[in-house]
Amino acid sequence: MLKKFLSYLIPINIYKQNSTISKSLEITWTNGKLVLDSENTNYSYGNLQRILRKGLQTIGFERINKMNKILVLGVAGGSVIKTLVEEIKFEGKIIGVEIDKKVIDIADKYFQLNEITNTEIIIDDAFNFVMKTSDKFDLIIIDVFQDLKMPSFLFETYFTDRICALLEPNGFILFNTMVLNNNQKQINQDYIKCFDSYQFKVQNLHGIDATNELLLIESI
Repeated sequence: MLKKFLSYLIPINIYKQNSTISKSLEITWTNGKLVLDSENTNYSYGNLQRILRKGLQTIGFERINKMNKILVLGVAGGSVIKTLVEEIKFEGKIIGVEIDKKVIDIADKYFQLNEITNTEIIIDDAFNFVMKTSDKFDLIIIDVFQDLKMPSFLFETYFTDRICALLEPNGFILFNTMVLNNNQKQINQDYIKCFDSYQFKVQNLHGIDATNELLLIESI
């Protein structure tokens, strides 16, 4: 536990692995907590967990507790799944889709993701999964990154339409995006315009983090 205590002074890296998808995956003790980082950003259990937790709070923990099925696109270390199960006490079904098998192996070893009994992890590309699944979900969390990059398909109309088709009535989409420049801000603004205001309520949760914008879409 010495490394844990020393991490309040300086971050202490305990594991590093190369990944063809995420470039580099690192486990680090930071301020007494284990976090998972890619080469340039936090992947799980650090700032990212705080961002997504804010979105879940906006939906309402009590409301989430009444849901039946949740889809997580982009699992990484599984921090949002831990928030759902350990803090919100969600007991329904969670489907987690992650393209990088190496990051799931790390999540199992260091964060015991495989011990969560109501979660099924599927190793697949988010686009492929969304296009072929017939399941419906009360909440879809989109948190798909490859280090600092977001795949362009996330903002394409056909993918967005398919995501909306997978929502149960009165369901939610929680979309974590990265905004490092004005072009990315404009992409988000254009994305929001894709949703018919008679069918969806869209909130941009500003001020959570300097580099992320969290979009919350509610089917009405």
